[in-house]
Amino acid sequence: MSRQMIVGNWKMNGLRESSRELVTALVAGVTGTGPDVVICPPFTQLALLADGLANTPVGLGAQDCHQAASGAHTGDISAPMLTELGVTHVILGHSERRQGHGELDETVREKAVAAAKAGLTPIVCVGETHDQRENGDYADTLGWQIKGSLPDGFCGIVAYEPIWAIGTGLAATEAQIAETMTFLRQELVRQFGEAGKAIKILYGGSVNADNAVAILSIPEVAGALVGGASLKADAFLSIVGAASAG
Repeated sequence: MSRQMIVGNWKMNGLRESSRELVTALVAGVTGTGPDVVICPPFTQLALLADGLANTPVGLGAQDCHQAASGAHTGDISAPMLTELGVTHVILGHSERRQGHGELDETVREKAVAAAKAGLTPIVCVGETHDQRENGDYADTLGWQIKGSLPDGFCGIVAYEPIWAIGTGLAATEAQIAETMTFLRQELVRQFGEAGKAIKILYGGSVNADNAVAILSIPEVAGALVGGASLKADAFLSIVGAASAG
């Protein structure tokens, strides 16, 4: 198995003191001999935490970026702004952005292009709703999301997040994850040829310390996109410990 990646998505959580404390604990617990580790705190904490993460095994990521490099986009953050802060990865197209902010596949694709141009590694999220899963439409949904959200020559990371398993305490069964991961790999190869074989696919959807070993052992799972559990050092470090260093 190749070196896996564990990404912590803090979402809209973390004030200065608690963020510093969490990062201090993570840096002390991540040895650098395990999987790649990246944390994605809110924009407000990026500059604060960048120095503390410099020259450590823990990378710094962001939760979104705008598709333009600059301009009249009140409240938005551009990819070059993130790069300047030492950010290396950026989550794009998370279901909470797609549903809560109306982001379309086209928007996500434009952001992925902007991120790559600025030197960031885009982590593009795809996933189906409960109805799409139950109706058997999940494969079509995921196939179209990949086609619409990933630009030509995509060299980033894909994160599969069944929407019905995010923040609900539910997790897809191992069989469901394995089936979907196999489909995603086939779809990536179909759309990107040989390059599709090298694109990492993370799993995100209520990953925690209890189910991490089982999920990370599933073929084609190249790591995890962790939500709530990334806010607790012991839980996140347990997930990191369950991952493969290759």
